[in-house]
Amino acid sequence: MKLIVGLGNPGSQYERTRHNAGFLGVDALLRRSKTGASVRQRFGGEVAEISMAGDRCVLLKPTRFMNCSGASVSEAIGFYKLDPTSDLLVLVDDYALALGQIRIRSEGSAGGHNGLMDIQRALSSQTYARLRIGIDPPPAGYDDPANWVLGKFTDVEMRELAEPLDRVCDAVECFVREGAGAAMNRFNTKPKTKVETAPKAAAKATASASEGTRISSSQGFGQSASSPASLTLPPTSTSSTPDIAPGGRSGR
Repeated sequence: MKLIVGLGNPGSQYERTRHNAGFLGVDALLRRSKTGASVRQRFGGEVAEISMAGDRCVLLKPTRFMNCSGASVSEAIGFYKLDPTSDLLVLVDDYALALGQIRIRSEGSAGGHNGLMDIQRALSSQTYARLRIGIDPPPAGYDDPANWVLGKFTDVEMRELAEPLDRVCDAVECFVREGAGAAMNRFNTKPKTKVETAPKAAAKATASASEGTRISSSQGFGQSASSPASLTLPPTSTSSTPDIAPGGRSGR
């Protein structure tokens, strides 16, 4: 059995934000499974069990806010008696990577990401696999990265993410079947990127605030922005504040 965790912040106000790229990855996995798996509230998050590469996989979206993700992960690890060094994969956003680029590591520091820091605190270990999903660096003029990572993907960016999210699913399946080493060798390649002019980057930043607001507040686990809503579970948060710390590098 493997535990696949997608990190993000709960609530309609955070849907489609860059910081919720981990949620988008887990949603894509559930859609691909096509098993009609039921979603339950458990371990302080939304949980679904699917079959992948001949193995049982538990998909978990912690809903205690990003900086409280560790308790959910630790509870699930303990309940299923899993070994985090081989059975855990965390999907997380990274603003140091180009949009849609993915990078897998079998261990390492949190890199300033509050969700990973809380997981490492709860597990007392940095030895677990993580898959970082690129959300693009903040454009010029963003003094605080928090404003960037908590901004919403534009409609254009969501379309551009469709293929990378398929690649995320392929990478997770490789992890389940062959382990983190094989997934790193196969998927840690830098994609071809297009160079944006400064005016275009500025236009994208402006569009992020306007286009990103045109989403349904009923979007739930496993759904794309265009799919009909079927389930939205209430968050069990221990805090009403997202994970951005003053001066922190939360998108890393």
